[in-house]
Amino acid sequence: MPDAASAPMIRLSRINKHFGRHHVLKDIDLEVAAGEVLTIIGPSGSGKSTLLRCINYLEVPEGGEIWIDGTLAYRDGGNGHFRSHSGRRIAAVRAKIGMVFQQFNLFPHLTAVENVMEGPLTVLRRPKAEALAGGRLLLYQVGPDERADYFPEELSGGQQQRVAIARALAMGPKAMLFDEATSALDPELVGEVLAVMRNLAGRGMTMVVVTHEMGFARQVSDRVIFMDDGRVSETGTPEVLFSRPQNPRTQEFLRAILQH
Repeated sequence: MPDAASAPMIRLSRINKHFGRHHVLKDIDLEVAAGEVLTIIGPSGSGKSTLLRCINYLEVPEGGEIWIDGTLAYRDGGNGHFRSHSGRRIAAVRAKIGMVFQQFNLFPHLTAVENVMEGPLTVLRRPKAEALAGGRLLLYQVGPDERADYFPEELSGGQQQRVAIARALAMGPKAMLFDEATSALDPELVGEVLAVMRNLAGRGMTMVVVTHEMGFARQVSDRVIFMDDGRVSETGTPEVLFSRPQNPRTQEFLRAILQH
């Protein structure tokens, strides 16, 4: 559990994002404590994935502030005006935030261990022997270490996603973002990826997880938020939000999804 007295690892203030005329995120305020597992649930199109992408600056919000580990990220503010950081400074902040996507996005021409060591080699400038040893260790921790020298096309979907998690962890992030990390997997492979995520949570990794896996959200989260129409409509502990939701939209969503 996070230390309530510590500064937030991630803080969002008044985040807004449009795609054309569509107002996707509407004045989002959110804090994630160091060591907290925050799960985001809600209907498709509610802004969940866009919110994660804004945290990692894959999408650039039009308004608001993002703070990572106590520092204003991606731009400097002064006298009400904001100036974007250089590409190098943005990359340094993004290196603190690992992200795992629905699709695995592995390099097809690299083996599993080569995918994991690519970031440390090219971004962190680690020696090759050090990056290789670190990559093999991570694959041993999250799997599949027995297939470290296999190419992505030779791996199952669950194995590929675990390699993608190891690749994100290889950068030594302070927080991990998971955007529907199991939605592209066959049902029998979901459990092996969720087991890795549970293990990360147990080791105190700060995590923000967008998921439709309600069992995971209920068992592993410190806090759950329900998003609807670009806003945080309800937040609470898993026990409260799943058992006694107050917002009618939350009640309707949970009724529909838990019936399946």
